[in-house]
Amino acid sequence: MTDLPQSEREALIRAAHAAADAASAVTLRYFRGSDLNLQNKADGHFDPVTRADREAEAAIRSVLQQVRPADAILGEELGLLDGQSGLTWVLDPIDGTRGFISGTPTWGTLISVRNDKGPILGVIDQPYTGERFIGGFGAAELHRFGEVSQISVRPAPNLSGSILFTTFPEVGSTEEGAAFRALAAKVQLTRYGMDCYAYALLAAGTVDLVVEAGLQAYDVQAPIAVIQAAGGIVTNWRGGPAHDGGRILAAASAELHEAALEVLQAAPEP
Repeated sequence: MTDLPQSEREALIRAAHAAADAASAVTLRYFRGSDLNLQNKADGHFDPVTRADREAEAAIRSVLQQVRPADAILGEELGLLDGQSGLTWVLDPIDGTRGFISGTPTWGTLISVRNDKGPILGVIDQPYTGERFIGGFGAAELHRFGEVSQISVRPAPNLSGSILFTTFPEVGSTEEGAAFRALAAKVQLTRYGMDCYAYALLAAGTVDLVVEAGLQAYDVQAPIAVIQAAGGIVTNWRGGPAHDGGRILAAASAELHEAALEVLQAAPEP
């Protein structure tokens, strides 16, 4: 399945762009508006979902079911639709809903295609800034207002000169947070709160490391595809596959990955 014919690769890329276009028409209509129908999906902590999340995923699914009817679809809001092709589209209509409801342009729509080994194509789309990062099949690109440019990672020379991102300062459990803080003490700069946009920046060559914990498959499969196509590495905190979520380490080079992994491995297994 990794050796797809060129015509199939092109069809998948076209479908991914069409799906992202459909989602952006929905999300931009609601962004910085008041008609969000905000709800909390969790007990004990704040995990928001809005009308825009649900409608955007429905719009993506409508496109995919028209142009890729044999593929499966797994989405954060609407669950699993079985398919027959061996390919699954994995969707997060708004990754960073907290940022979305706050009016910050750091959320994004995540669309990816995976086979039985992991993601092979991914899109991180930020329609408000007009940035669409797409990666797969050996190429990574930034599409912005009709212009297309190739993107690639730009690793720092060493851990002490690197820029590290994570979304939440707490970074999961007490043990995971301690491991993250140990890593943060070794880098040049640590920043917070970017959700999927941090992964896009790593792929585009402006940051060097992203470390998170407690992620789901739909949070990370598109970033994995984009970052790998741009020359980076994404694994779990033990160096294994990360496409099912959990603890995530994204790095711009093998050297940075190895150095960060050595620190993070101090965290016990959950």
